[in-house]
Amino acid sequence: MTRWWVVTDLDGTLLDHHYDWQPAAPCLRALKRRGVPVIPCTSKTAAEVRAFRRAAELNGPYIVENGGAVYGAGEPLVLGRPSDQLAQQLDALAQELSVPLRSLNACTLPEVQALTGLAGEAARLALARQWSLPFLPPAAEHWRALQAAAEQRGLAVVQGNRLAHLLARGCDKGQALAALRRRCAPPGLRVLALGDSPNDLPLLQAADVAVVVPGANGPHPELQAGVSSSRWQLAPAPHAPGWAAAVAAVLGLS
Repeated sequence: MTRWWVVTDLDGTLLDHHYDWQPAAPCLRALKRRGVPVIPCTSKTAAEVRAFRRAAELNGPYIVENGGAVYGAGEPLVLGRPSDQLAQQLDALAQELSVPLRSLNACTLPEVQALTGLAGEAARLALARQWSLPFLPPAAEHWRALQAAAEQRGLAVVQGNRLAHLLARGCDKGQALAALRRRCAPPGLRVLALGDSPNDLPLLQAADVAVVVPGANGPHPELQAGVSSSRWQLAPAPHAPGWAAAVAAVLGLS
């Protein structure tokens, strides 16, 4: 018997840019009735994901900080480096490249609110980083040099919807999913993964069935090749409406 996990990015995928996921609520309820776990796999912090899981009435495991750690499946699985170490490395990279690199945690609360669209308690939860470091992305002409310098330090940088992220090398959403599968995958498991941006590439590549959720202007250019080759499916609409339609089509939900 085939067992499914739905492993999903949140921001820009299940959530729109106002953090609304309600159009997918009937689909989430249908998955719960069928016993199909919905596993967030996100750049958000554990504190943010716990708040989302309460609101969406999810249970089971969850992957946070771009694969930095896995929670909810026994003892936490930590793949990332502590964020205070990453902050020191970001400062060193800025000096080495003579490029200003400012972490989200170094921003004022009003700046965090402007960058993320979050306010109050939600903004505070977004700053509760443990295993990754979001930062303001540099100009495009510095991106390749930054990636190369980070790699030499045993680190990686990835681009999300709003911010870049500094991570330990080998720490990504695909590696975290693989670790979770090794720990608790049931026999016959198949994974449906959904994402929308470059930091979701490892997740989509690790899935049995992968769906790219488009933005208002279509799929992200870095995900277009996988869609064009039919390696990955394309959701029929952005965010929660497209997410729900794609999940229903793959899993045969009525």
